[in-house]
Amino acid sequence: MKILVTGGAGFIGSAVVRLAIARGHQVVNLDALTYAACLDNVASVADHPNYQFVQADIRDRAALDRVLAQTQPDVIMHLAAESHVDRSIDGPSDFIDTNITGTFNMLEAARKYWLDQGRSDSFRFHHISTDEVYGSLPADPEVQFTEATSYDPRSPYSASKAASDHLVRAWAETYGLPVLLTNCSNNYGPYHFPEKLIPVVILNALAGKPLPIYGDGSNVRDWLYVEDHADALLLVVEKGQLGRSYNIGGENECSNLQLVQALCAILDELRPRDAGSYGDLITFVTDRPGHDARYAIDPTRIRDELGWRPSVTVEEGLRKTVQWYLSNEAWWRALQDRQGVGERLGVKA
Repeated sequence: MKILVTGGAGFIGSAVVRLAIARGHQVVNLDALTYAACLDNVASVADHPNYQFVQADIRDRAALDRVLAQTQPDVIMHLAAESHVDRSIDGPSDFIDTNITGTFNMLEAARKYWLDQGRSDSFRFHHISTDEVYGSLPADPEVQFTEATSYDPRSPYSASKAASDHLVRAWAETYGLPVLLTNCSNNYGPYHFPEKLIPVVILNALAGKPLPIYGDGSNVRDWLYVEDHADALLLVVEKGQLGRSYNIGGENECSNLQLVQALCAILDELRPRDAGSYGDLITFVTDRPGHDARYAIDPTRIRDELGWRPSVTVEEGLRKTVQWYLSNEAWWRALQDRQGVGERLGVKA
């Protein structure tokens, strides 16, 4: 199978690229190489005969038409997106342009390509989205997001992803485009861009800087190891029911404070400080606007229909992640000079 992955030099996209190549698929990696992209993420497969990189922007419709005509993919996996909530608060226009208009361009380019291919029965357009489109949950552990949960986005980021989800469903209903959708919980793991919570905590701790936690740290997230997510995405594109959406969760709920405390404990063991614990660096900072209280995914559909469950617990995943950052300093050092990295964003509201 030949898969065109948009955003394949990003965090989740690169995990999909690496796994797809390992499983014998042909992969075309289409990426604009914006601030959060890094070709080092796919360096391990860059010379593989089944891998091809194309630098193109999903906001450029003409470029998308050319790439699809030239590469002839069997499947499109659409991961390219602006994804940092804090950046969406400071600069929402980039999120509208990329996540909404860019997805519109991808859908139209895919529709043209699919029609030119004679409405191929094997073609798939897989749109990868987030659980943030559903809004915020109460503390009750019995309440989780299902595929039937009403959309209630609270940030410019989640609103832009919700809009893109609606576009994908509309193109399926109106034009018959064969689509699949997935909504995932918070990803973490190797190659996570160093402005998100887990890498910020690890890198600040190593530098002896404060470990910022928004509000009182009670916000709860369901943490999904990125390589588990890549496995689920490939399964959905291969065996998912057309027109169906699948929620992908890690079955690993914990509060932000619990998460940071766990990271500190792992660092205390693997890279002890000269004096004291990394936990001494924890600092509570003013919450960001519109910070959702809790996300949690009900994974029943993907488990029952496709037989998928995550393989990595949050305890295992955090340890593997810390070990990866300790062993790959050259990777994250090179990214720390990029605009906004290491700064507190999302405070202009």
